[in-house]
Amino acid sequence: MKNILSAVFAVTIAVMFTGCSTSKTVTQSRSTNVTQARDAYEAYILSYYPIAVEQMHRHKIPASITLAQGLLESGAGKSTLTRKSNNHFGIKAHNNWRGKTTSTMDNGRMCEFRVYDSARDSYEDHSQFLLRPRYAALFKLETTDYKGWARGLKKAGYAEDPAYPQKLISLIERYRLYEYDGYSKRDV
Repeated sequence: MKNILSAVFAVTIAVMFTGCSTSKTVTQSRSTNVTQARDAYEAYILSYYPIAVEQMHRHKIPASITLAQGLLESGAGKSTLTRKSNNHFGIKAHNNWRGKTTSTMDNGRMCEFRVYDSARDSYEDHSQFLLRPRYAALFKLETTDYKGWARGLKKAGYAEDPAYPQKLISLIERYRLYEYDGYSKRDV
C-alpha cells in the first residue's frame, strides 16, 4: 500500500510539473507572439512615419491617421497585398484606375486592387484618394483631431467595418502616433 501511495504521489508531482511547464511554454509563446507583433508595428512606424509626415504637410491629412490606416490595412506591412503590390491601404482598382492591378480575395469575393511601384507611391495615392469630394468634410478638421478623422472616415464610407474608427484610435493611442501630427518638415 505504501508503494502504491508513493507511486501515485510521484505521478501527481510529475503531472503538476509537466502541466506547469506546458502552461509556462504556452505563456512564453503568447508573449513572444505579442512581442513580435509589437516589434513589427514599431518597425513599420519607423519605416514609414517620414512619408506620413510628408503627406500631412503636403495634403493636410494627419500623419497619425495615415500611419494607423497603413498599419491596419497592411498588417504592419506583412499582408500579401502589401508585400507583392506595395498597396499599404487596401485601395481597390475601380474604373478610373489606369495602373497595374492584382486580384485578391476581400470579404469573401475576388476584387481588383491597385499595384504600386513603391510604398511612397501607395502613400501618395492614399492622399489623393482622400482628396476626393466624398471626404471633403474631413479637411475642415484640424490635423491634430485624429478621433474626428477616424470617425469621419467611417462616416464617409472608407471602410465597412463598424469598429474601424475605434481600431484606428486604438492604434494611434497605443503607439502614440498622434505625436507625429506635431512634426514639422524638418523633423523627418
